[in-house]
Amino acid sequence: MKLTWLSKKYVSVLLHILFWVVLFSLPSLFRPRQGNNPQAHREAENINFFYQYLVNCCTWIGLFYLNAYVIFPTTVYRKKYFKYVLSLVPVLALLSLIVWASFRLLVPKIHFGFGVFVFFYIFPCVFILACSIAFTMFRDKLRSDRLVAQKETENLKTELAFLRSQVSPHFMFNVLNNMVTLARKKSDQLEPSLFKLSSLLRYMLYETDEEKVLLEREVEYLQSYIDLQLQRFGSKVKVNLVMEDYDKNCFIEPMLLIPFVENAFKHGTGFKQNSEINIELKAKSNLLAFRVSNYYDNSIAQVKDKTSGIGLQNLKRRLDLLYKNEHAFTIENKDNFFTVTLQLNLH
Repeated sequence: MKLTWLSKKYVSVLLHILFWVVLFSLPSLFRPRQGNNPQAHREAENINFFYQYLVNCCTWIGLFYLNAYVIFPTTVYRKKYFKYVLSLVPVLALLSLIVWASFRLLVPKIHFGFGVFVFFYIFPCVFILACSIAFTMFRDKLRSDRLVAQKETENLKTELAFLRSQVSPHFMFNVLNNMVTLARKKSDQLEPSLFKLSSLLRYMLYETDEEKVLLEREVEYLQSYIDLQLQRFGSKVKVNLVMEDYDKNCFIEPMLLIPFVENAFKHGTGFKQNSEINIELKAKSNLLAFRVSNYYDNSIAQVKDKTSGIGLQNLKRRLDLLYKNEHAFTIENKDNFFTVTLQLNLH
């Protein structure tokens, strides 16, 4: 159960005030009535008792916070239990002397021996110490849980940023090399290619810092990526693209779908014939279905580089972090087609 509201400063202050108000009110609730005393004498006596009890409460408040913020953390947390007991002895002795002196000064007609007085004073002190220890341990547990939660959040953000940054850089190198070729040929395709590349970089650098982006922006990024790849491969690869049946108002984690397409182009375009990639996206009622398949030939040996398989591994990790129980991810090899399917609850 989350108790983060207890860590708010104003809640803590209100709880402390409530605790001490209740404690201060106990004498008025349980005080016996003295009907035989004259009115004036009774009022004076009640005032003196009240002042003396205020002194008691002040000593208990001092004991509570001294133990909570100084004695207990510096001894028990360091496993110095004997030192903790020794530290309490002079503190309790000093407080007892203060209360005894105030009692003798304010209520001189009531006679108690010092030993009896200390005996009855120690019992509330034990209760106050127990409350102080419970408060200290509960406070530090909340603080520890909050720090752990913050650390997990920061680690999650760092890991997600790292995974996003691992989109294969070889695509950019290939696109830039293709741009050089277009420039040398003075091709009319150079300008639209530069605009698409600019759109890709703008999305990667500025919009992927957001936790969620519109699905439409993610689809636009995919479309630009595919267009640049087709410009590079030309007729060597056939792409069947269906990405029209989707709700443009849906939100999705940025750069989540690109590893599917990137992996298909990376491993499905190394054949002289029959290079084919099929891409289909649907999203209705916040349920997304994304399917990418690419042709491969088992008879042709493929040389794997150091980044082979990293894209899908990152994708699985990101899905576990972001949509742990809200996705279905499958991989299938059948009839010379490698198919990856994602079903995602965009909530």
